[in-house]
Amino acid sequence: MMDKNFLLTKIFILIIAICLTQFFSVNSYGVDPDEILQDQKQELRARNISKNIRCMICQNQSIDESSASLAKDLRILIRNKIKEGNSNEEIYKFLTDRYGDFILLKPPIKLSTLALWVLPFVFLLIGIFVVFWNNKKSKKF
Repeated sequence: MMDKNFLLTKIFILIIAICLTQFFSVNSYGVDPDEILQDQKQELRARNISKNIRCMICQNQSIDESSASLAKDLRILIRNKIKEGNSNEEIYKFLTDRYGDFILLKPPIKLSTLALWVLPFVFLLIGIFVVFWNNKKSKKF
């Protein structure tokens, strides 16, 4: 009969292996060959912008990585804006005017997005406090 610790160790190693495989795997990009611009500098700009724009369907991927139809439409829109001669700032402004700051994977720090930047640290401090308070309380008994 298998030892319980041996089984837990095997499961733990399997989980770590899966996580490492996911972490080191090559990203698959959602950019279709027909979307790619002929000018390499413009294509590089488009890819850099696309990496900073959130897919509104996937929400945890950039449109550069997403294969959703809305992501493809946004990639094409960005490439068209680049061909028209718009700057990166003009493209970001166009997208945020249309979709709000949520479309940016790294939203700017301003009053309306302050909670997005501050609350994770607040929750971390609360969690640390709860762990220490609970640990201190359990030592009394």
